[in-house]
Amino acid sequence: MVMDMEWLNYHHLYYFWTVAKEGTIARACEKLHLAQPTISGQLRQLEDFIGEKLFTKSGRNLVLTDTGQVVYRYAEEIFNVGRELLDVLRGRPRGRPMRFLVGVSDVMPKLMVFRVLQCVLKLPEPVHLVCYEDDTEGLLLKLSSHGLDMILTDTPLVAPARTRTYNHDLGSCGVTFCATSALAAGIRRNFPASLNDTPFLLPMEGSALRRSLEQWFDHNRIRPSIIGEFQDSALLKVFGQAGAGVFAVASAVEREVQMQYGVTIAGRTNEIVERFYAVSVERRLKHPAVVAVSEAARKLLLDAAPK
Repeated sequence: MVMDMEWLNYHHLYYFWTVAKEGTIARACEKLHLAQPTISGQLRQLEDFIGEKLFTKSGRNLVLTDTGQVVYRYAEEIFNVGRELLDVLRGRPRGRPMRFLVGVSDVMPKLMVFRVLQCVLKLPEPVHLVCYEDDTEGLLLKLSSHGLDMILTDTPLVAPARTRTYNHDLGSCGVTFCATSALAAGIRRNFPASLNDTPFLLPMEGSALRRSLEQWFDHNRIRPSIIGEFQDSALLKVFGQAGAGVFAVASAVEREVQMQYGVTIAGRTNEIVERFYAVSVERRLKHPAVVAVSEAARKLLLDAAPK
């Protein structure tokens, strides 16, 4: 029995891949030594075959659509494998690192992300780590289209309808309040009441830590003097390093925060709980890098738990 099968035109795919890498059709023409109508026609045929637009215009440049990003990622893999095949046939074999695509929620503390991801660089099999930072919606779109192997976040994520994703609890820890030595000295004596009227740096609204801090302040009748709000957790710490105010971090990374930013501990609480999650399309984790990250995160958070 003969089965009908759709075949992708790899010439079209190669022209698309080149245009995506170069950013414009004109630059792709120079690289491929082809006329602009030829490449434009090939791109239209590929879009007709797929049934969706692959590019949108942004000024003089072309920007990949969501579908274009998916096609580009597969094209990158296809042509990388093709180059490796030629290397092998020409007697120049090389190992191919495992690509590990991680989405990082934009509210995740960067030191926490580093601590749990650094383990993949020590795996027996070489790993090519690729990190994307975005909001929840953008990351879920990438994950559902298999553009990511995992998302790291501080809240469980709810996927769009008809999309299967699973939240894997990595563990939790308390919160540490950090400040310069001069500012911290006056806070330790009567913590946490001493936070009243103290200059404080908050993460932006929408983060789990922001909500937890506000609830904790209300419960303990604490009214700090809010100096600033920051989406970027690293920028918040830079302001704290300069003495602008007290800031809160996950206790799991308090040592690294002290070393990197030259601050000291003003107080701690386990009434505020920072939780962390890995989100994947797997109900049971199988990807070796995802498993390694999950194990590293659980150990880190277990070590930070109150003794």
